[in-house]
Amino acid sequence: MTDQLLDQALVEEATKKSGLVWVRGLHVQGDGMSDGMPSQALWHVWHDGAVCLVGDGPGEQPLPGLVDGGGAVVTVRSKDKGGRLVSWSAKVVELAPGSEEWDAAVAELKGKRLNAPDGEAMPGRWARECRVLRLEPTGETASLPEGSLSAPPLATSATTRQAAPAGLPRLLFKKRRRA
Repeated sequence: MTDQLLDQALVEEATKKSGLVWVRGLHVQGDGMSDGMPSQALWHVWHDGAVCLVGDGPGEQPLPGLVDGGGAVVTVRSKDKGGRLVSWSAKVVELAPGSEEWDAAVAELKGKRLNAPDGEAMPGRWARECRVLRLEPTGETASLPEGSLSAPPLATSATTRQAAPAGLPRLLFKKRRRA
């Protein structure tokens, strides 16, 4: 009983303090849960005993593999050092727009959303175009794995900046000659 209370306190405190969690959705199959998508970094808020997320809409974070009634594994990192602190199992609950739970979660998420393009109109856009999810802890924590679990990055259309042409510094910094 004491270990369970300590695990619950660790999950809550670590998740509250971390602005970013790694979430891996689990698919439900006939014989139980199986691994779904790879883990993905998501911003969140801790509200009313669960992680609240918004996404799957234009300009918002994608939430692949997270389906209502499904499961997820949440890994929380240290805000100071960036290392894994705890991994815990969660039940995914999609909140209905306009419900009391949705309004409370959106009020918390709105305060933490950085660089929103639409400011005060954001909750209306979320209601029309996005999903708001709660990841409710099931009480199960996983032991930390051995090794780094590093994996190659997921494929993306994002690109890095191209190298500057070799002659550019000469053009930018050449001294003007007096006539």
